[in-house]
Amino acid sequence: MPISVCIAIFCILAAAIGLCTAPLFARLPEAWLQDYGFDPKAPNFRLAKRMKLLPHGVICAICCGICFLVMFLVNEAMLVDFQFVYIISYIFAFPVMFMVLMADKLNKIIPDEFSIWLFALGVLALVGDFVHGSMWFTEAAPWFAPLVNRFGGALIGGGLLWLIGFICSTFAGVEGMGQGDMKLLAALGMLSGIYGLVPIFYISVFSAVFFAIPLVIKKYYIKYKESQEIKNSPDPRAKKRELQIKRKQQSYVDNESYLAFGPFLSLGCACFLVLEPLFYDLMIGYLAMLGLVW
Repeated sequence: MPISVCIAIFCILAAAIGLCTAPLFARLPEAWLQDYGFDPKAPNFRLAKRMKLLPHGVICAICCGICFLVMFLVNEAMLVDFQFVYIISYIFAFPVMFMVLMADKLNKIIPDEFSIWLFALGVLALVGDFVHGSMWFTEAAPWFAPLVNRFGGALIGGGLLWLIGFICSTFAGVEGMGQGDMKLLAALGMLSGIYGLVPIFYISVFSAVFFAIPLVIKKYYIKYKESQEIKNSPDPRAKKRELQIKRKQQSYVDNESYLAFGPFLSLGCACFLVLEPLFYDLMIGYLAMLGLVW
């Protein structure tokens, strides 16, 4: 079968699986999309928002199809050598990462079940390292090198965000990273390996900063607007109290000053998986110079 036909078949299959994320997301248990220990009777409780077939499902289908198209164009060996274990792992990983993006964007939560699923796909990718051979290791590398790479990526990924959260809460008195982000990066570290954490970190941080700047501007604009409302009110104290009560009754999910980080982690991992050979070419020289290549 011609390579172009194989590419078309897998891209269509990836798009079809991506399209299924919307009805699947709509049927997720409510508890998955709520914070730990949520109370349906709380005054600020609201039902979780759900993905819709249009536009979310269609966008996911397009993104999954494009990811596979670019991945095959960049990494021809995946089809030429028919690396089916990697293909199966990635064809399900991309839709799950998109659902992570939507869950965190819509509900400010990353279900543990998504992280578990991505971790399991990382284990499958580890099997692919032994079946097909990883581009990151030479034939002289010890047999356990893929194990160190994958499980090390999980430990370092989750541990890094835990350390950031610990430093923020201990020395700055503010919440740094949520547990969902820690578990997600641990799962993505398993999927990408230690070497993939560097691109994931840079892509997620810089893309998050890009979106954070207008968010900060909007936050200060809202504060300015509220201060003007209080200043121009006939009863400033009553107006201030009214705004405080309104803020208290607002669900944390609707807090416009909160930037979900999960979508950017998913974006970074997707970019790494799609463009892995390019990242390999960029990084292998530095890694060899540092003695980090087996």
